[in-house]
Amino acid sequence: MRVFISGVAGQVGSHTADALLARGDQVLGIDNFATGRRVNLPEHGNFQFSEGTIANREQVLDLLKQFDPNAIVHAAASYKDPDNWVEDVATNVAGAVSLIDAARTVGVSRFIYYQTALVYGVKPLTNPITLDHPRFVANSSYSISKGAAEDYLQLSGIDSVVFRLANVIGDRCVSGPLPIFYQRLKDGKKCFVTKSRRDFVYVGDLVGATLQALDGRGLGAYHFSSGSDFPIMDLYEGVAKALGLDPIPEVEVKDLGEDDASSILLDPTRTVEDFRGITFTSLQETINRAISYYEKFGTEGEFTHLRVES
Repeated sequence: MRVFISGVAGQVGSHTADALLARGDQVLGIDNFATGRRVNLPEHGNFQFSEGTIANREQVLDLLKQFDPNAIVHAAASYKDPDNWVEDVATNVAGAVSLIDAARTVGVSRFIYYQTALVYGVKPLTNPITLDHPRFVANSSYSISKGAAEDYLQLSGIDSVVFRLANVIGDRCVSGPLPIFYQRLKDGKKCFVTKSRRDFVYVGDLVGATLQALDGRGLGAYHFSSGSDFPIMDLYEGVAKALGLDPIPEVEVKDLGEDDASSILLDPTRTVEDFRGITFTSLQETINRAISYYEKFGTEGEFTHLRVES
């Protein structure tokens, strides 16, 4: 199989590339390193890389015409600055549309898209959230732009699978509280947690489902979620344990902000039914794998709304 991966230097894109190469497939990836890291790029004879942005329609179309992929995994996304609407639209909407349109032009047979759970809003009507839950995207530029891309993909008629995601963490994770907890604890700085719960899933488990989707399993929208949520405090304590800190340093607990969701939990029923043998790595093991990565490669350039002053 020949697979084109956008955002191939990011957490999900690079792990997907590794898994495809390990089974003998050919991969062409693109990344502009806005949040991806060069150290994540595979070193393999069946891997090709082009530096650039998917917002460059000519580059994307040329790459797909030359590579002639069977499938596309669209993992690229702009998310690091919530106030940079222009970049969000350029990458998440215009870039996605360029990729979708190019896929139609060259006849790509399957398109995999990763969607944010924020398309359901920060105050979901049900818990867990079912697939028929209304979409309330107007909570952030990221959510609005990611939601628009999914609509264009549906409009295109391309055979596709959309994974609406829980919080994907593990090695190569560069966003959210995990790398921040690690770095601040390493530096002897205090952390804070909010009184919220989230579903944390290991990136490798998502990649397993992605490979099944690339091989033809599933159609349409799915939730990739373990079906359970955890207090943010569990993530903090897990990082401290992975670092061997005893006793665990005291942490400030903050009340939820007005726009914070106490829990965003997705119902994975359809995913478990349609994808074979899905398993979910434990939270502590997921954290341990992330810490091993940070110990080797560091955490410079991470992004999270939980960052606090020094």
